[in-house]
Amino acid sequence: MRASNLYAPTLRNTPAEAEIASHQLMYRAGMIRKVAGGMYTYLPLGWRVIRKIEEIIREEMDAAGGQEIGMPILQPSELWEESGRWAAYGDEMMRIKDRHGRNFCLGPTHEEMITDLVRDEVSSYKQLPLMLYQIQDKFRDERRPRFGLMRSREFIMKDLYSFDKDIEGMNVSYQKMYDAYTNIYTRMGLEFRPVEADNGAIGGGHSHEFTVLAEAGESNIAYCTKCDYAASDEKAALSPIEATDENELPLEKVATPGTNTIESLVEFLNVPIEKTIKAVAYQSDNGKLVLAFVRGDHDVNEVKVINQVEGALELTMAEDEAIKNAGGCPGFMSAIGIKPSEDVIVLVDPTVMNMHNAVAGANEVDAHYKNVNPKRDFNAEGIIVTDLRMVKEGDACPHCGASMKMTRGIEAGQVFTLGTKYSQAMGAMFLDEQGKQQPLYMGCYGIGVGRTMAAAIEQNNDENGIIWPRAIAPFEVVVVAVNAKKEDQLAYSEEIYKECKAAGFDTLLDDRKERAGVKFKDCDLIGYPLRVVVGPKAVEENQIEIKVRKTGEMFTVSREEYLDKVKEILATL
Repeated sequence: MRASNLYAPTLRNTPAEAEIASHQLMYRAGMIRKVAGGMYTYLPLGWRVIRKIEEIIREEMDAAGGQEIGMPILQPSELWEESGRWAAYGDEMMRIKDRHGRNFCLGPTHEEMITDLVRDEVSSYKQLPLMLYQIQDKFRDERRPRFGLMRSREFIMKDLYSFDKDIEGMNVSYQKMYDAYTNIYTRMGLEFRPVEADNGAIGGGHSHEFTVLAEAGESNIAYCTKCDYAASDEKAALSPIEATDENELPLEKVATPGTNTIESLVEFLNVPIEKTIKAVAYQSDNGKLVLAFVRGDHDVNEVKVINQVEGALELTMAEDEAIKNAGGCPGFMSAIGIKPSEDVIVLVDPTVMNMHNAVAGANEVDAHYKNVNPKRDFNAEGIIVTDLRMVKEGDACPHCGASMKMTRGIEAGQVFTLGTKYSQAMGAMFLDEQGKQQPLYMGCYGIGVGRTMAAAIEQNNDENGIIWPRAIAPFEVVVVAVNAKKEDQLAYSEEIYKECKAAGFDTLLDDRKERAGVKFKDCDLIGYPLRVVVGPKAVEENQIEIKVRKTGEMFTVSREEYLDKVKEILATL
């Protein structure tokens, strides 16, 4: 490919709407252009990156036993109604009607469609295990699409679905995919962590997110400084914190005017924040009032809360009237005197249950209880004691007890075990060795292709532009004719270009009749791993200059040696 023929309109200025590095640099490097909010056209350089990512994914999926298929993007509502997700999925689903008034959606995911396919064809344990995958566009009607390919309405996704006869087989498939994902992100040259994660709307059981580490990441990750435990902040399990033993004192109500926040309460009573109990009230989308209680210096993890509310997908802050109707008092609430019911769920973090002589709301305005001992005083039948708190740096690892640290990352892929969630709902059954009908055990494994591209840029960039890992760069090598107007330099560059291609390097020839400075800036902006420069010294002295984008190192080598040097450097990138 010659740059003079390449459609790659680079920009010197950053578009105002581009907030993060990947969005800015893909725009400036001529890789994408916006069509509408959350929708983008890939230009040739960007599409080459996408194809290279897809190629690595395909190779690893095939090696793990996956078989590629193609399913429609448009999905009939009947399949989603069978699984119960047509009504439950929410506003992110793009729903349409055809001319006959029938309901369809643009697929945000394909669990229902793949289950429908397999239930009609797989009837015996002899046909298992089975792994089918596709790479195609998906759609989610994001409330606020932003950050370019990081959160878009239309996006490219690889999704593989596994089918097994039992839990053991499902776990074997899960491990195969876990290993394949590890290979994929390693081959791409990315720094990543597999972290324990929540399954979200897809449902199911065990899950890991494959997270590309980057400061701009929207995921907070907790990881152990001693063992290999890592989890998203939404998922991180926390062991209860033990409190120093104290003699239980009698419950005492005290006036605390205007202290409707933990901070004001601590100041008014002059007590350590660790001796207070925080209350947070939510309303679920299925009509439940959910009251959560954690220690005053801890934050409530809303994912852990919603996982305790069967059938709920969203939480909002509860209205004052709902809290009062349950016997609570906004700003002065505790679990004392509130009775859980079908419509009122009371959740208490285990660390709270270990506290002694703490301070909590008295469920009346301007009043708190002192000497609250939750094991004694939170005694209403139906209270659920469960891990509710959000992890923070310094918390103990749930596996080994060592201190945990926090970092940021971008979720680029996720693996799930689904169990029989979809097969039971949709009647995807098979006959086992005894001729007995059983539900299929399923797994779901997704990779955001465009999101991985964006994550790679977030992790690999500097003030001059993108720094592509070799495996997914649009071209590995760019040969630059310093002055393409001079026939001898251009002819020499053509020879170098052909030699690089013959050696198996994915090579671009920059033969544009532009100033050398413009070409060099474009090389850095686009992020080609290696730049081979042909200038007067090459023509006159057979000396060729090589620049490594990642390190900035420069090498001057002879015509006879340059190919070996290019090969040597690329092997390290």
